Amino acid sequence: MPKQVDREARRREVVDALFRVVVRDGIQRASLRTVADEAQLNIGSVRHYFAGQEELMRFAMRSMLDRVGARLQRRVDALGDLSGLPAARIRDCAVELLSELLPLDDSRRAEVTVLVDFSTAARTHPALDDLARETATGTRSLVRRILARLDTAGGLRAGLALDTETERLTSLLDGLAFTAVLRPDVLDAATCARVLRAHVDDLGPAPA
Repeated sequence: MPKQVDREARRREVVDALFRVVVRDGIQRASLRTVADEAQLNIGSVRHYFAGQEELMRFAMRSMLDRVGARLQRRVDALGDLSGLPAARIRDCAVELLSELLPLDDSRRAEVTVLVDFSTAARTHPALDDLARETATGTRSLVRRILARLDTAGGLRAGLALDTETERLTSLLDGLAFTAVLRPDVLDAATCARVLRAHVDDLGPAPA
């Protein structure tokens, strides 16, 4: 009998190959042929699972958003009830969660690199624009939720405007992520972590 191929599993293999090409060579090199070569498949096999490059790119970006989103949701759920914890520990929890959005190790660097390349490409590829917008709004939504939980649990100083702080923190995360991916010789992981920590600490109540 012919060997049965799990269609979704094979599509994920192709997408993983696409991610490796993007991380190594940039999205401009991620043609169907280079992705097929990376996946060790002939280009006809790739076309069997994806009608063209646009479908492959959208599926890949959707897969990345779902992957990162699911991991972040698990981390948010794991936070549990923060009430009663010292303010400093509450901010520790926030920093640990927000660090998932920064390229602080090889795995997160690869994810952020792919997201940066896709988001940049969306500026001139309308087919990716809705997913790039979802990335931007999703980050803001996550940051807003984290800040709201910090505020409720007493981890923030009184009187902060959460909408404004959401934009400040999101902009900081975006700036750190983009610079660390594009110019790692200028901004390394340790500095990213230190800057994030300093910002979140600055949001806390003044020491007694």
